[in-house]
Amino acid sequence: MTKQDQQNLTVAQRIQNRFDSLTRAERQLANAMLDNYPVSGLGSITALAENSGVSTPTVARMARKLGFGGFPELQKTLRGELEATISNPILKHDRWAENAPDTHILNQFAETVIENLRQTLKQQDPDDFDALVKVLADRGRMIHVVGGRISHSLASYFYTHMQMMRGDVLQVERNANSWPHYVLNMKKGDVLVLFDVRRYEHDLLRFAKMAAARGVELILFTDQWGSPVAKFAKHKIYSRIEVPSAWDSSVVTMFILEAVIAAVQNETWDETNQRMTELEGLFEKTKLFKKFV
Repeated sequence: MTKQDQQNLTVAQRIQNRFDSLTRAERQLANAMLDNYPVSGLGSITALAENSGVSTPTVARMARKLGFGGFPELQKTLRGELEATISNPILKHDRWAENAPDTHILNQFAETVIENLRQTLKQQDPDDFDALVKVLADRGRMIHVVGGRISHSLASYFYTHMQMMRGDVLQVERNANSWPHYVLNMKKGDVLVLFDVRRYEHDLLRFAKMAAARGVELILFTDQWGSPVAKFAKHKIYSRIEVPSAWDSSVVTMFILEAVIAAVQNETWDETNQRMTELEGLFEKTKLFKKFV
C-alpha cells in the first residue's frame, strides 16, 4: 500500500489492517479505541492510556505504527473524521463550494466518484468479499434486510434482487417501533444485512445490537468512516461517499452491491434460474410488462 493509500484510510481501518502485528498491550489499546470509536481517542494521551489500561508510551508507539508522526497527528485525524460524520447537508455544501475547482459540475462529480471507487476497491479484500457472498448464498440461512432514512432505498434494491434469487429473504419495514417483532422471529445463524451511513441512526444501532444478541450474523454496508454498527458486524463493506454536493453519493455503494448480487447469482444459479423462470411465468399471467411483438 502506497503512502497516499495509507492516508486515505480512517484510523479504524489502519488499526484493523495492522491488528495482527500489534503487541498484546497495543491490541488492548486498539480494542478500547474501537469500542467507542472515534470518541475514545479525542481526550488526552494520558486519559486514553488510563482508560485502556496501558502506558502512554504504548499509545505513542501504536500511533507511529499506524503511520502517524505521533499521537497528536492521530488525534487530529480522528477529529476530522468526527467532524465529517456529523456534518449536515448545508455544511457539506458550503465546504465543497469554497473549494470547488472552476470546472463543470458533471466533471467535478465524475472525477470524485471515480476516485471514490478507486479508493474503495483498493481497500476491499477479495477474500472478505467472497466470504460475505458465501453467507448470502447459504440456503440454510434466513436473510433480513434493513436500511435507514436514505439508505432504505439501497436496502429495498438489494432485497428485490435477493428475493428473486433465493427464498427466505425478508425486508424489515422502516417503522422502528415494529422492529422488536422482527427480532422476535430471528434465529441463531440468520443474517442481517444493514445499511447505515453518516449521520448514523440510533435505531439501527439498537436493532443491530438486539439481532447480534440472538446470534444473528451481521453484514454492514457503510461509509469510509464506519457506522457504530461495525462493532457488531462480522462482514463490513466500507464505501467512499463524499462528492461535491450537499448530499452524499450512493454510487460506489451501489457498485459494490451489484457486484455482490452478481456473485450470489453465480453461487446460486440453479435455484436462481428456476425461480426467475417461474417468476417470468407469473409476470406473463399478470401482464405486468408491455409486449412489443
